[in-house]
Amino acid sequence: MHKATLKIGVAAVLSTLAFGAFADDDAAAAADPVVTPNVGAVIVTGTRTSGLKVENSASPIQVLDSASLQRTGQPDLIQALAQNLPSFTAQAFGGDTANLTLSARLRGLSPNNTLVLINGKRRHGTSNLAVLGGPYQGGAAADLNFIPVAAIDHIEVLQDGAAAQYGSDAIAGVVNIILKSNTHGGTASVNGGGYVDGGGRTLDGSANIGVEPFSDAFLSLTAESKYHGYSDRGGIDPRVINPANMAAYPGMFQEPGYPHVNRISGDAQYHLNIFAANFGWDFSPDSQLYAIATAGRKEARAFENYRLPSRLPKIYPTGFSPKETIREEDTALTVGVKSKLAGWNVDLSSTYGRDKSRIGVEDSGNVSLFNDTGYTPTVFKAGTFIASQLTTTLEAGKEFDIGWAKPLNIAAGAEHRIDKYEIQAGDPASRYKEGSQSYPGFSLTDAGSHRRTNQAAYIDFAGNPITDLTVDLAGRYEHFSDFGNAKVGKITSRYDFSPAAALRGTFSNGFRAPTLAESYYSATNVGPTSAFVQLAPNSAGAKLVGVDGLKPERSTNISLGMVLNPASNVQMTLDVYQIKIRDRIVGSGALYGSGGAVNSPAVIAAIKANGNVLDSTVSQTGINIFSNAVNTRSRGLEFVTTINSNYGSAGKVDWSIAANYNKVEVTKINQAPSQLLPQTLLDKTAISDLETASPRMRANLGALWKIGNWTVNLREAIYGKSSEWGSEDGSVYHKTEIKATAITDLEVGYKISNAWSVAVGANNLFNKYPDGVNPALLADQRAAGDNAAVHVLATFSPFGINGGYYYARANYKF
Repeated sequence: MHKATLKIGVAAVLSTLAFGAFADDDAAAAADPVVTPNVGAVIVTGTRTSGLKVENSASPIQVLDSASLQRTGQPDLIQALAQNLPSFTAQAFGGDTANLTLSARLRGLSPNNTLVLINGKRRHGTSNLAVLGGPYQGGAAADLNFIPVAAIDHIEVLQDGAAAQYGSDAIAGVVNIILKSNTHGGTASVNGGGYVDGGGRTLDGSANIGVEPFSDAFLSLTAESKYHGYSDRGGIDPRVINPANMAAYPGMFQEPGYPHVNRISGDAQYHLNIFAANFGWDFSPDSQLYAIATAGRKEARAFENYRLPSRLPKIYPTGFSPKETIREEDTALTVGVKSKLAGWNVDLSSTYGRDKSRIGVEDSGNVSLFNDTGYTPTVFKAGTFIASQLTTTLEAGKEFDIGWAKPLNIAAGAEHRIDKYEIQAGDPASRYKEGSQSYPGFSLTDAGSHRRTNQAAYIDFAGNPITDLTVDLAGRYEHFSDFGNAKVGKITSRYDFSPAAALRGTFSNGFRAPTLAESYYSATNVGPTSAFVQLAPNSAGAKLVGVDGLKPERSTNISLGMVLNPASNVQMTLDVYQIKIRDRIVGSGALYGSGGAVNSPAVIAAIKANGNVLDSTVSQTGINIFSNAVNTRSRGLEFVTTINSNYGSAGKVDWSIAANYNKVEVTKINQAPSQLLPQTLLDKTAISDLETASPRMRANLGALWKIGNWTVNLREAIYGKSSEWGSEDGSVYHKTEIKATAITDLEVGYKISNAWSVAVGANNLFNKYPDGVNPALLADQRAAGDNAAVHVLATFSPFGINGGYYYARANYKF
């Protein structure tokens, strides 16, 4: 959609809706908005001042209540956020193990640039690093799907740089998940659905209960169990219709589903069981003991590329489709105490989080092991990732009357954090020579345990020098054991011209420390015709190609916004921003040692130095590596409007418009190491993943209509165009583009009684798909016999590759 068309459409909708809204100003209290600043809600994110309401915030914050999260169809927290926030984009498909742990990103930046908090406490990241190329490459952020949606009271999303307030990872913003603290009653829900065109069958059950274990205490308990099935939206693998292969391997025709035997292009299957507990006890009038616990277990598997019968004919005479598996255990515990000491509000807490992922391979084999010994297992333990984080914080705040319009609030704190990351080697069979097919086990040289500590201190001053002016100044100092110090600051200000209009702005600098996974992950990534080594930036092999470790990203954030309340039931915000990141950590493109249009001898040397043995039958070999390869600049605009209308006997409607425009540009590509020339660290594909793989424009138009016992929730999500360059061998590139698309979501609910309610709905009601991969690129892949031609739909699609999803839900409240 053209930007001018969007602006005209927004203006028209606003003028039309406002006419009905102004007819009854008492409608301001209409419940359950689709996306709303939740007027009157007290926020705790982006400020150290207690009691601040969202409509008075000097920073852009959106608050999502539990009802809006549950009305998104699939019981998936990432999808719930993505469907409500235009600047939040969810991953639809991941390569290799990334398909087992999907992630999301804010404002077009890396998933690692958004900090996740639970009740204001830092959440640990996943151990399952997204390695292969694409817009989510390098993601190792907190896995939001280990938090049950039923446990959430609301979510506060700060869409502004906040490293000075919260430390590393907060360049794009902060997602603060506030858990329920109910002392009685509860809810239970059952949700089931699937894709219109097959696959993705989902069944989810969740329950929350609140109790008062003893006087002045609360305990909110939530459990959820979810199953999600495979989907397949792939095309035909060119290898299985190649005349020579068809003649050589007649058994291939007996493979179930032939010729659609390569089922890699679709959803993984998974079983997820998660639990959350939120506890608080006011053991004195000014003191509270609190604790937060979460635990989850996920078992998932995803199809890998089909192998021809030639690989292991005596075991798999019709060929075989290996599956990658994961058994992931995620736990976290926070314990803290809040009290008042000498007039200061003091908060001391410690949070420990750990994510352990056991990676396996099923329905596979090790060809070299079989050829050398006459035997190979078909199930392998490929290795284990473990990531943990221990964070201890001491914070204090107090108000001082210094003659300003409002007291000056001074907040200060100190933090100590220990991060650990470990790779454990696979079993001997999985790493013998070239290893198990589809996913070689981690070698002894890949394995290792790594540790980082850091200490931080911050101070924050916030107050109103005059009645209508708010000023918030924060500074932070951090020391890291592996790369030194970071000093960052932020100034935020807001001026209220009247109750109906305010101007706000921020200026800050920030940083992001490289995750330990980005620094130390090492593995061999294989396909039927290729083998690429992921070199750890800190390895000896990396030095041979001119990369010597990672340094932190540095950012500068500027934003300016308006807050308008032209009527009691109309709220509008408009914020423009710019984010510059220096030395941004990104994954390289394909760096070829053999089989590429251009090859570098240093790549082969690096692979040998890393101790890798590659499959001798593949046609392409090379490396991938993370490095501080680029500087980027993001410029954008965020617009949110909510109108609560009362139409009398025709019911109440909560209207909403939320739009985001975000343009990411690579402003500098750091010089490629001389060892790699004429190859560069970033090819056209990698650059397009940064700049254009996410749409620059996205808008959500929503209407929540309540009449009697009926509720109708309609949302139109408009995605601007997105694109990615692709190449078969790094010589000729072709552009795949997804045109602007409107996706319709609809849910109709009915309240049977005070206890029971039901709903039916659809995500992507009209079953729309993204545009296909550029035919010229597919032709190159098919001519080369490349299995990548199975991906006939653009996997970077912001609205997925599976089409429509229909569902039904039943809720019980007690």
